[in-house]
Amino acid sequence: MTVTWQQLRDLKTQEYTEAATAWAEASTRADAARDRISMQMIKSLEEQKGVSAVAARERLKRLDRNFDFIHTECGLIRTTLNSLAHELSEEQVRLKDALDDAAARGYTVHADGSVQYPEGGENSLTKQPVPGGTVKGAARPLLQLNAPPHQLGPQQPSLINPNPHHAVALDIANRLVGAVTAAQEVDSRFTRALNRLKAPDGIEVTDATWADAAGDAEVVRKEAADYLRDTIPEKSSPADRNSWWKGLTEEQRAELLAVYPDVIGNLDGIPVSVRHDANQDNLQMLIGKLSGQDDEKSQTQLAGMRSIDSQLWNQKPTDPPMYLLGIGDQGGGRAIVAFGNPDTSRNVSAYVPGLGTALDAEFARNDLTRARDTAAGARSVDISSAAIVWLGYDAPQLPADKPLDNLAVMSEEHARKGAPAYNQFMAGISATNENADPHVTAVGHSYGSLTVGQAAQLNGGIPGADDIILVGSPGTGAQHADQLGVGKEHVYVGASDHDPVSMLPNKTESQGLLRGAGAGLLTGGIPGALVGGAAGYFIGDAVTDDNQIYFGMDPANKDFGANRFLVDDGPLPVFGGSGLMDAHSNYFNPSKDPDSADNIALIIAGKAHKITTEEHR
Repeated sequence: MTVTWQQLRDLKTQEYTEAATAWAEASTRADAARDRISMQMIKSLEEQKGVSAVAARERLKRLDRNFDFIHTECGLIRTTLNSLAHELSEEQVRLKDALDDAAARGYTVHADGSVQYPEGGENSLTKQPVPGGTVKGAARPLLQLNAPPHQLGPQQPSLINPNPHHAVALDIANRLVGAVTAAQEVDSRFTRALNRLKAPDGIEVTDATWADAAGDAEVVRKEAADYLRDTIPEKSSPADRNSWWKGLTEEQRAELLAVYPDVIGNLDGIPVSVRHDANQDNLQMLIGKLSGQDDEKSQTQLAGMRSIDSQLWNQKPTDPPMYLLGIGDQGGGRAIVAFGNPDTSRNVSAYVPGLGTALDAEFARNDLTRARDTAAGARSVDISSAAIVWLGYDAPQLPADKPLDNLAVMSEEHARKGAPAYNQFMAGISATNENADPHVTAVGHSYGSLTVGQAAQLNGGIPGADDIILVGSPGTGAQHADQLGVGKEHVYVGASDHDPVSMLPNKTESQGLLRGAGAGLLTGGIPGALVGGAAGYFIGDAVTDDNQIYFGMDPANKDFGANRFLVDDGPLPVFGGSGLMDAHSNYFNPSKDPDSADNIALIIAGKAHKITTEEHR
């Protein structure tokens, strides 16, 4: 249907915004119902045993997901209607300006959009006034010789029609047609978008349903790009983002959360509770998206996301409450999970995992357990404590099929790339924490200690950090603890003497080992590789300092200058355990290494003076 200029002029865009408000209310009610189900009904059944209780919980979880989907879809409709009103209002203003211009000049605008203008100017032959006339505009006018005055310049006359009103009237007519044509295009686009925003048949919200919701969000993003996306200060500091969020109305926040849960959920400087809610929705959309893909990366990340989702649903009353502060499928995957609320806790730690870590089932099982155990330990010292696992970067991956290449993947590149992102996150923690002077601890395990070390050596250090803990570290890139920005007395190191990562050969030794092993393998097979590798190692060792490991000074060495706390050495690699890395994995485990776990908890809880120390290397 063709839109007329009269329809555009008389359009009441507030009716669209009123409809958007009604959809917003439906979205809010669905969200409130979801909260009541998850926070009251399901929790009230957590202690109940038996088949009936399990069945009731499962049905309530399904109902929770249904309300979550309703909340999301109604929010998308609300934003679509608001964006429609916004764009139509712009064209309405454009039309009104043209009509006002015509009226001010005494021109007549006809029903078909043509513009009538009076006589004016002078015929160069007859010396009589040039008659008036009527012109019709075009939505996309070609470059005309008889161009409007604002294109020709204020003093230059029209090149064909000597009546000066002709060019002005043509300009007005073009503006009228342009506004109407644009309004019709807006109407068509948003009609398509609104027709898409409908739930599939049935009452079961499945992975496919959430995949459809993710597609709906993409459509709304495309149509509402000018309306919403440019308002998000993605390039600002976390402190500025926090101020921006506080300055928004509840309606503005709700719109952003409906359309951009992935952006808001992963935006440092946004309050924890908001990020958690946004990421819960984003997690469901990502699960829906990845469940429809059969490549190895998607299926690996899907397993990790399903495990995180399951843990969110099955939290024990005795566990610290779990918050999802980040989730994404870019690179090797992103996941930031807190146990305890980092905004309300006085003591906050953020742990960076290391080599081989990616968003998969193993990460969800092992690294989340480490953060949960760390939070529980710190809360036993001071209940106002929270512990975070931060997988906000791509850690290097081990080529397990080529063991001799494992050291070759160990470069500082991933740590250097991850360091600024970690500092942004830590700045966000400082911006949203509600305590006057929170105690913040940066924790790095394995290669993650290099990432923390690189972050600490950037200009200004790690924002808000009071203490740094390094466990199972292959080095930080620093030669002394004073280079880490918190003072050497606030750097703490845990290093098992049976942990091969904390005793890695330095790069010269490693290169000698690899080259010697490679040469020996060619000439003497496996025995030759062992002999050649040992020879290459000792040649490298002879020309380097004993206190240097793979990434610089050994943090457990006395020359580094940090505090070394007591850990259990654990089993000897291979001979005393089930594998090469057993001792490397126990630092956070209160069952396997209570000394280390207790010392970490004391440092994070601000009681570092109570730790048990051991001699440096």
